[in-house]
Amino acid sequence: MNGAWIEPAIAILGLAGITLLTRAFFMIPERDLPMPDWLRRGLKYAPLAALAGVIAPELVMTQGALIQTLQDARLPAVAAAAGYYFWRRGILGTIVVGMAVYLPLHIGLGW
Repeated sequence: MNGAWIEPAIAILGLAGITLLTRAFFMIPERDLPMPDWLRRGLKYAPLAALAGVIAPELVMTQGALIQTLQDARLPAVAAAAGYYFWRRGILGTIVVGMAVYLPLHIGLGW
C-alpha cells in the first residue's frame, strides 16, 4: 500500500477546516462583533448582490458574448417572472411562471 492518499486527504481536511472556519466566523464569538451601522446595513444587500451577479450574466450572455437578438426565450421568461413576483411576491410562483414561459419558447419554437 502506497502513501498516495496522504496528500489528497490533507488537502480535503484543510479545505474542510477553512470552509468551516469562514462560514462559522460570525457564530464563534459569544457576543456580537462590533460593526459600524453602514456595514450592517450594507450586509443586508450582500445576498441580493451575489444573486444578481450570478444570474444577470446568464440572462444577457451566450458563450461569453452579449445576445444579439430579442428572440431569446430567457428575455420574455424573465419579464413574466419579474411581473409575477412584483404582483404576488411569491418565489415558487415566480419560478413556475418563468419556466412556463421559457420552456415552450425554447423547446417549442427553438428560441
